[in-house]
Amino acid sequence: MVIELVVATRNRHKTREIQHILGAEFRVCDLGAHPEVSEIRESGTSFEENAKLKALAASKQLPVLVIADDSGLEVDALGGAPGIYSARYAGANATDRDKIDKLLDELARIRAADDRRSARFRCTVALAHNTNLLGTFEGTVEGRIANEVRGHHGFGYDPIFIPEGLEQTFGELSTEVKNTISHRAKAIRALADRLRRLELGG
Repeated sequence: MVIELVVATRNRHKTREIQHILGAEFRVCDLGAHPEVSEIRESGTSFEENAKLKALAASKQLPVLVIADDSGLEVDALGGAPGIYSARYAGANATDRDKIDKLLDELARIRAADDRRSARFRCTVALAHNTNLLGTFEGTVEGRIANEVRGHHGFGYDPIFIPEGLEQTFGELSTEVKNTISHRAKAIRALADRLRRLELGG
């Protein structure tokens, strides 16, 4: 039996990545297929708060299982920035390249040496149904920030994030490799385990 999910996002890159991680056992769509759902403002002070807020708000309007992902990049030399503001780091309408350029400029401004470029991606996924929160799931991947943009895969800050133990950025890694080790993959796999138990009545 295929489990159907709506992701509380209009980011097609994110939806496609979640579908790839979950596989054929799940069918995923997003708010692009549900224009009746109004824009959800991310007013939380943490990834978990924002994920819960988005999942619960969408589940008020959709009678299906809803998931919401909030994720971002934390750079130690920048005091954890951009953090929960990762998507809006360079302004509301900034491109991925704008955000990357701003982050690299900030690191250059403070002269962050290679040993001060440690960072991590964090992801929290919330699961809701009929305004009830059914669980939250977290994933983290440690790494460092590259000195320049490398690779064309992925989206967001992927071309400048080098996961721990590797030399390639997420932007240089294949989709298969990234979706095995990423922060989102870890959170989504935990979500999938929970959904399978729900289907089995566990």
